[in-house]
Amino acid sequence: MAQILLIEPDRLLGDTYQAALQHHSHQVSWCFGAQDAIAAIDTQLPDIIILELQLPNHNGVEFLYELRSYSDLQSIPVIVLSHVPPVLRAISPVFWEQLGITAYHYKPLTKLADITRSVDRALAVTA
Repeated sequence: MAQILLIEPDRLLGDTYQAALQHHSHQVSWCFGAQDAIAAIDTQLPDIIILELQLPNHNGVEFLYELRSYSDLQSIPVIVLSHVPPVLRAISPVFWEQLGITAYHYKPLTKLADITRSVDRALAVTA
């Protein structure tokens, strides 16, 4: 069982992802934006972060830069689950690696089983 921080501004999608992850025995804290997520991390350190890149006020890349600026948060695996097409990953794989992104899922092509498999893989690597 993992402690997962889900950062998803869409309520319907957030409910769906949270239910699917809880069905797989994970504890899920859900935040709608970057600032709330930083506050949640201060309260409880997650094992994995699932992140939408399109967030209100701050985007997901800004969140990742802030997250990785803290030495004690650099090793938390991040799974991107976004409406942003993964074009930038192909252009600059080093950039994504530096930000600690372990998996990238494009929402229109992603099934719930894909997300849970990525969580399981990230947990296996960190174990």
